[in-house]
Amino acid sequence: MLDKKLERILCAVQKPGRYTGGELNSVVKDKSKVDIRYAFCFPDTYEIGMSHLGMKILYSLANAREDTWCERVFAPWTDMEQQMRENGVPLYGLESGDPIREFDLLGFTLQYELSFSNVLNMLDLAGLPVRSSDRTSLTPIVAAGGPCVCNSEPIAPFVDLCMLGEGEEVTNDLIDLLKKHKKLGSDKQTFLREAAQIEGIYVPSLYDVTYHEDGTVQTVTARDGAPATVKKRIVSDLDTMFCPDSFVVPSIEVVHDRTTTEIFRGCIRGCRFCQAGFLYRPIREKSPDVINAQCKSICDATGYDEISLCSLSSSDYSRMEELIRKLIAWTDDEKINVALPSLRADNFPRELMEKLAGVRRSSLTFAPEAGTQRLRDAINKNVTQEEVLHTAKQAFSGGWTAVKLYFMIGLPTETDEDVQGIADLAQKVVDAYYANPDKPKGKSVTVSVSTASFVPKPFTPFQWEPQDDTETILRKQALLKDSVHTRKVSLSCHHSDTSFLEAVFARGDRRLSEVLETAWRKGCRFDGWEDQFRFDLWQEAFAECGLDMAFYANRRRDFDEVFPWDHLDYGVSKAYLRRENEKAHKSETTPHCRLRCGGCGADKLNGGKCDARCQTVD
Repeated sequence: MLDKKLERILCAVQKPGRYTGGELNSVVKDKSKVDIRYAFCFPDTYEIGMSHLGMKILYSLANAREDTWCERVFAPWTDMEQQMRENGVPLYGLESGDPIREFDLLGFTLQYELSFSNVLNMLDLAGLPVRSSDRTSLTPIVAAGGPCVCNSEPIAPFVDLCMLGEGEEVTNDLIDLLKKHKKLGSDKQTFLREAAQIEGIYVPSLYDVTYHEDGTVQTVTARDGAPATVKKRIVSDLDTMFCPDSFVVPSIEVVHDRTTTEIFRGCIRGCRFCQAGFLYRPIREKSPDVINAQCKSICDATGYDEISLCSLSSSDYSRMEELIRKLIAWTDDEKINVALPSLRADNFPRELMEKLAGVRRSSLTFAPEAGTQRLRDAINKNVTQEEVLHTAKQAFSGGWTAVKLYFMIGLPTETDEDVQGIADLAQKVVDAYYANPDKPKGKSVTVSVSTASFVPKPFTPFQWEPQDDTETILRKQALLKDSVHTRKVSLSCHHSDTSFLEAVFARGDRRLSEVLETAWRKGCRFDGWEDQFRFDLWQEAFAECGLDMAFYANRRRDFDEVFPWDHLDYGVSKAYLRRENEKAHKSETTPHCRLRCGGCGADKLNGGKCDARCQTVD
C-alpha cells in the first residue's frame, strides 16, 4: 500500500505508473520472514529498466530463495526527484514502498557509462553517503554488475564491490555470505575481505593504484589477501541455469514491451570494436527444447504476443531452423510474433523467412557497421556488400518493406570515402527493393540508417585506439548527411558530446571519481538523455579537478601501457587483442570461431571448453 505522502506527490508528476508498483507477477513477501532484503537498482527510467532481460532474471532468481526478498528500484525522473526531495520521500523499493537504506544489499546494474551519475544520485536520494568509505556499517552493501564493471575504476570509491561477468551463480554466493556475516555480527571490512575470495567479486578498496608523472597507471596492487587478478564469473550450462518462468508485466508502456528469451551467450564473430563480443565469451547455446518451453511458459504467464529471441547475433544460433519450427507450431495459432533482433546479413536463410511468413512482420535489422569493404575488413565484420543486398532482396521477396541498418562513424582507419560509402550502401538497398519483381505490391520501402560514434572500449582490439575528436565527428556526420539523396533513406546520428564523455569514462582511471562526484553535485544526471545532458557542467568539473578529457578519449595508447583494468580477467588475453589490433591496421580479417579458433583464451574460463563447433587453433 502506498504511503500517503507518496500518494500526494504522485499527482504532481508525469507517468506516476513508474513509481507505484503492484504489477502482475511482482513479488511481495513478509519482510519479517526473510534474512536478506535486496534492492535491484537500475540507474535509468522504469521504461528502460523494465525492458532489461538481466534484471528480470536476477529479480526472479533472488526471489526464488525463501530467505531473500528482491525489490526493483529505478532512477526517478527529474520531476519525481524534485517532489521526493521537497517532501522528504527517500528512494524506496517498488514492491514494499520501504526506504532502500533499510535493505541489506543494493545492487546496481551498469549497462552504460553515462548512467554513473544516476548511481550517485540514487544513493543520495536513498539518504546514504555516496562514498563507500563513509558507509561504515555492514549493511547496506552497495554492489555493481553489468558490462561497465569491466573497468570499475571511475566508480570504485562509490561501490563496495563489483560482480564481474554473469550474475546467476555469484549472486547466490554473495547473498549466502552476507547472510552469514549478518548473523555473526561482522563488520563491513571483514565481510569485504571474505567477499574478495569469491570468484567474480572485485572489492576496489582492497587495491591501491599508483600513477606515472604523465598520468598513466603505474601499478595496481592488491592487499589484505585480495587476489592479484580477479577473474570474471560465467555459467557453464545454459540449459540448467536458472531461468524465470514469468516476468513482471509493466503497468505502463516500456521500451521493449514483449517477452524476451536468451538463446545463447557469447559471439563467434570477433568484430574488433564490439566489447560485448569479447566480454561474454565463451560461446554457449541453449537447446531448442529448453528455449521453446521457456518461451511458452513466459507467454502464458504474461499474456505477451511477441517473443524476442535474444543474443548478440541471433542468426548465428546453430539450431535456429529447428527452434523456429518448434515455436511456429504454437505461436502461429496464438498469433504471437517471433522477433529476431541482431541478425547478420550473411547468414539469414530464405527458409527461415518463409517459416516466419505467417507471423506479423516487424522490420529487419542488420548492422554492416561500415560503408566500404576495406573498413569492414579492418573491423573484422566479415560481411560483404553483396551479402547485404542479397539478404535485403530475400527479405523484400518475403514481404518485408522496412530495413534498419546500423553503422559507426569514426572507426579506426576510417576515411571520407568510408563515410560516403554508408549512404551508397543504403541507396543500393533502396534500389534493390524497386528492382525486385517479387516485392510487396503497392508498398514503398523505408531504409533507416542509424550511426553511432565509435567509442574505444576495454577488452577489445581497439582499446588502444583514439576516438576522433568532436570536430572531426561533426564534420563526418555532415558529410554523410550531404551524401544521402533520397527520402527513402532516413538518417539519425548519435550526439557527439555524449559519445565523447562515454569514451572518457570507458577507459578512465580511479581519479575520474572526483570528476564524477563534482559533476553530479553540479546537477548532472540522466547524462544519456540529450535533453538532460549538460556538457558544460562536465567541462567545469574536469577543469576544477585538473583533468583533461582528451587524455582519456583522444589519446592513442602504447601497447605496453598499463590499463586501469589490467587486474581484471575477462578471459580474452591481451596478447590476442594486440594481434587483432595489428591485423586491423592491415585490413586483414580473422575467420569466425566456428571456422577457426584464434586462441583468444576464453575457453580456459569454461574448463577448456568453448563452443562445440569451434575448430582447432591455427
